[in-house]
Amino acid sequence: MNSLVRCKHFKEGCKWTDKAAHLQAHLDICRYDAVPCPNQCAAMLSRICLQDHLEYTCHKRRVTCDFCGIEFSGEQMDNHDGECGYETVWCENKCGARLQRRFLNNHMKNECHKRLAMCLFCHKEFVFETLQTHQHTCPRFPISCPNRCDPTKIPREDIEKHVAESCPSASVPCVFKEAGCKYRCPRFSLDKHLDEFTKAHLSLMGNLVLRQQQEIKQLRADLQAAGSNTNGVLLWKIPNFKTKLAEAKQKSMELVSVPFHAGDNGYKLAASVFINGNGSGEGKYLSLYIKILQGEYDNLLEWPFQLPITFTIFDQCSILEKRVNVIESFLPDTTWKHFQKPSKDQEPMGFGYPKFVSHETLFTRNYIKDDTVFIKVNVDTATLLGP
Repeated sequence: MNSLVRCKHFKEGCKWTDKAAHLQAHLDICRYDAVPCPNQCAAMLSRICLQDHLEYTCHKRRVTCDFCGIEFSGEQMDNHDGECGYETVWCENKCGARLQRRFLNNHMKNECHKRLAMCLFCHKEFVFETLQTHQHTCPRFPISCPNRCDPTKIPREDIEKHVAESCPSASVPCVFKEAGCKYRCPRFSLDKHLDEFTKAHLSLMGNLVLRQQQEIKQLRADLQAAGSNTNGVLLWKIPNFKTKLAEAKQKSMELVSVPFHAGDNGYKLAASVFINGNGSGEGKYLSLYIKILQGEYDNLLEWPFQLPITFTIFDQCSILEKRVNVIESFLPDTTWKHFQKPSKDQEPMGFGYPKFVSHETLFTRNYIKDDTVFIKVNVDTATLLGP
């Protein structure tokens, strides 16, 4: 029993060595020997870990909350920690406020300037601090009619329609404005005006009817003149050319001339132009075509169509000798379906030049003058055999 022995916890770090007779006495105080928790929590742990266990992990330890001052067992404290109403916390909306947890719900619901709040008018949610700004543009926010027609306020988005259609104080023109009446008055007094000026309005309407009859007569004359072109020559004026070119660059656009005839009771034709080009000429050229239309005398005419055709774009230079017109001619290929007898079930097909003239050339001389282009189509009727 007098031999020297080491503590059984030497692997854990105990450096005690002594006679075997003194071993039990050492174990009674050894820092590495396991002892039961004095709080009777059933834990067995080394004396070196006991203090930390009693202070931090024993579920039967007694702990006082730093915030509310109430004493809890360790197990209760684990549940209480993070839930104490007296602990100071940050607002979850990140508004910058710090307050006790017990006041947090009320703050976030009623006080926080970054809480979500519903607009009372359009019923959409906004951050509270932006709600007042929103009301300056809210489509359902009630505002007064600009004509002060009624103390009742109207949703902002309905104001325009209210003024245009129903506001009794809005200034409106007489319903006979197009006939020439220049009177304006509040909507509520319009009926009175109509009752008082019935005869004057009837007179204006009579004059309007006369003007329209004259316009119809002129239009009929123009239409007859266009339809009576039987010499095989079309002179086509295209105004507002630059505007039409800009529109055609946005969306492909075909312009078609009025119909004309090659000879008396002859072929019915029309010219077709794509200002911004189509097919191989799209984007850089003006494309020009001829179309054979269905006519009244097609059953008496020779088919396929085979008369020579000449296209011309005029140089509008004021000095005749310096004009350089763009001219192209072709003789129809009678095997092409474009020149066969047209039918009502088939859309007329154009034939011509997808690259008739480039945009660059159009803008170099006087082909465009006063924003107008003149195109001539000539059908050689010398060989035409009439019905």
